[in-house]
Amino acid sequence: MAERLGVAIVGVGGAVATTAIAGIEMIKAGSNSFDGLPLAHRDIAGMIAYRDLEFGGWDLSEETLGTLALRHGVIGEKELADGASALNDMRAWKAAGSTGYCANIDGGNKLASGHRAAVRQIQDDLKRFAADRQLDRVVVVNLASTERVPDFAEAALQSLEGFERGLDTDDAAISPAMLYAYAAIDAGTPYANFTPSVAADVAPLAALAAERNVPIAGKDGKTGQTFMKTVIAPALRDRALHVDGWFSTNILGNSDGLALDDPKSLQSKLGTKGSVLNSILGYPVEDHIVMIHYYRPRGDDKEAWDNIDLTGFMGQKMQLKLNFLCKDSILAAPLAIEIARCLDLAQQRGEGGVQEQMGLFFKLPQTQGAGDPVHGVPEQQLILDTWLNGTRA
Repeated sequence: MAERLGVAIVGVGGAVATTAIAGIEMIKAGSNSFDGLPLAHRDIAGMIAYRDLEFGGWDLSEETLGTLALRHGVIGEKELADGASALNDMRAWKAAGSTGYCANIDGGNKLASGHRAAVRQIQDDLKRFAADRQLDRVVVVNLASTERVPDFAEAALQSLEGFERGLDTDDAAISPAMLYAYAAIDAGTPYANFTPSVAADVAPLAALAAERNVPIAGKDGKTGQTFMKTVIAPALRDRALHVDGWFSTNILGNSDGLALDDPKSLQSKLGTKGSVLNSILGYPVEDHIVMIHYYRPRGDDKEAWDNIDLTGFMGQKMQLKLNFLCKDSILAAPLAIEIARCLDLAQQRGEGGVQEQMGLFFKLPQTQGAGDPVHGVPEQQLILDTWLNGTRA
């Protein structure tokens, strides 16, 4: 009998999560192909099959995942009737949430107050999920809305001992994202952060993951505009075309856009989107501008527009313009699925702590030490491929 992997999702009622679940359920039903899944055609020893994934998770909404999916507008009645009907019977577990960290996102399906109580409930949910669905292993993937940046100077974020004291005293420096990350790592469950929120990358939790040999990865899924940026920038570098300026703007109208309509959450996102260019090119691009606008009519149909000013041979000026009309969740959901499969593979191989080889999937890849992450897609792909083949670059 094939082994079964549970994917416990923070923000399971969101557009990305419901799209991921629908896609996998349709694969199981034979009504969806493997198109768009980056690792679908790779034969990797020990990697869980898509059909052996089971889903559950936490969300602030009490409605069925089918109802929420229809509201997001990524999938419709056709998909729900064509293999994704499992969403109609799924409801989220009670979730940790805080309008202090994510001002525009709230709901009534909340865990009891208190940090320790929340951690215990999250871990109980993981145990129940594994038992009820007869799972061999579980991973946690954070697909929740973007939180504001915490104050890193707070004592609770300085050391594991300080973090533990912060849990005991319900310290406001500890965010909901950190509670999920701590609960997963403490339970020996691999954890990935697909959001820009600070979670397992905070120093105490990264240390705990290394100490317990639990795989972690993040952060902020690299799906659309930044993905294209990290494809194009290496090519411009290698052709000695100097980037004088790079203007990027986005419009989107889904719940991610709503969350980013709060300036504090927006700052978290801009921090991860704006960090890649200088590292790839090897010099500072002084006029690198990144903007995100919430535009409700667009829904999940995001538009990302880039203008790049270049200098080439003999000082001649040129421009490159890119307009990416994309479906946000259709790009993100396959990455979340592959991240879960890679995390599980790392755990099976006994590889704990930060999984740097998974940097291809993230805008701001977490590293094991103080070194800068690799951002260019060609280099990241080589690192991942090497690891998938059973070695490390």
